[in-house]
Amino acid sequence: MWHGRAEIQLLHFQACIHHRQSWRWSDLAHNCRVKPGVGRGFVNIQPGNPAAGPRAAAMAAAALCGGLLDYKTEKFALTRNRRVGLLHRLLQLAVLGYLLGWVLVVRRGYQDTDAAPHVSVITKLKGVSVTRAKDARSRLWDAADYASPPQGENVLFLVTNFIATAKQAQGTCPESPSVLDGMCTEDVDCPVGSPVVHGNGIKTGKCVMFNTTHSTCEIYGWCPVENNTLPRKPLLAEAENFTLFIKNTVNFTKFNFSKGNTLQTNDPTYFKSCTYDPFFNPSCPVFRIGDVVEAAGETFGDLALLGGSISIRIEWDCDLDQSTAQCQPQYSFILVDRRYNFRTASYYWDSQRRPYRSLMKLYGIRFDISVQACTGAMGRGPGTLATVVCDLVLLYLDTKADFYWKEKFEEVRTGCRAT
Repeated sequence: MWHGRAEIQLLHFQACIHHRQSWRWSDLAHNCRVKPGVGRGFVNIQPGNPAAGPRAAAMAAAALCGGLLDYKTEKFALTRNRRVGLLHRLLQLAVLGYLLGWVLVVRRGYQDTDAAPHVSVITKLKGVSVTRAKDARSRLWDAADYASPPQGENVLFLVTNFIATAKQAQGTCPESPSVLDGMCTEDVDCPVGSPVVHGNGIKTGKCVMFNTTHSTCEIYGWCPVENNTLPRKPLLAEAENFTLFIKNTVNFTKFNFSKGNTLQTNDPTYFKSCTYDPFFNPSCPVFRIGDVVEAAGETFGDLALLGGSISIRIEWDCDLDQSTAQCQPQYSFILVDRRYNFRTASYYWDSQRRPYRSLMKLYGIRFDISVQACTGAMGRGPGTLATVVCDLVLLYLDTKADFYWKEKFEEVRTGCRAT
């Protein structure tokens, strides 16, 4: 009550100041009378009292400071309105269902989480294949030949097909007729020093016969030009039965917990004999290439011919409030692209120190391995939930529940009769 009266008197005081055009305290003292009122910190200000001097300012400032240091708390009014009460309970039930069903059960909102663990991925490809070239020479391919990079990272490439151009040397030769900028009918079409757009070398100024049906510009480059005849079937068809070993470790530093996707076993031959199966052998990290391609929704023969890209996703969603044995990875395989190739060359010199190279255009499957991990454990829980529980205990379960109810709620009746 005192606080309300002080506010009224201060508004009167402010109106008095606003009414005067001069802000000097001498004018204010002449027109506004200030005297102590009833109650602690209360100021009664009335106009027309010449006895009030600079003391008015001090008392007004004291009243303002008193208002700033007041503390307000909530008091509830309980209204006996059935329609509003029913709506209130329905909304409470909806919020409670959301908190219990979604936040606490589904999303595990009561847990602390660690969504940024340290992740390690190591990969190895295993398998052997033999290819036979047009000149009837055969070549053996093992992991050192068809896997790139050799150190085994989360991104690796498996060769499934290739086009070889052997014994290239730097010199002059006709450009390939498959290059449009290399086609010509006379020398003027081949200006000296111009590089062939999307071609293999620099034009020498001559238009020469590539074969009996095509004439192309003579170039200076690695000769003969690259062979572009693609085999009808993948040369490394045996790669379908190659295996990919993926070792993945996640370390949740927030909870001092680490977990790997490899089965803890004392059998040294286990990883050499097992193959991953989502139902019968989910703990084996050895994947057959044909099974991975099939899980991505493609057939190996079609993808191996021109290459492609597959994403291997490893997901960890662990609840440390449960047994750690239930913390297991889930694998998914997604086809990203259906074409993938690049070129590489190996260089050597003959007995006369002339440089040569063997050019390889490699087609194959690129594997991109990504890891997403998140774990949770019992935390402090939402503070608002603790407040609600404490209020429920005080208002309904405590021996002094009636006293707390009357103190917290003020009942307001709207005039409706009880039936």
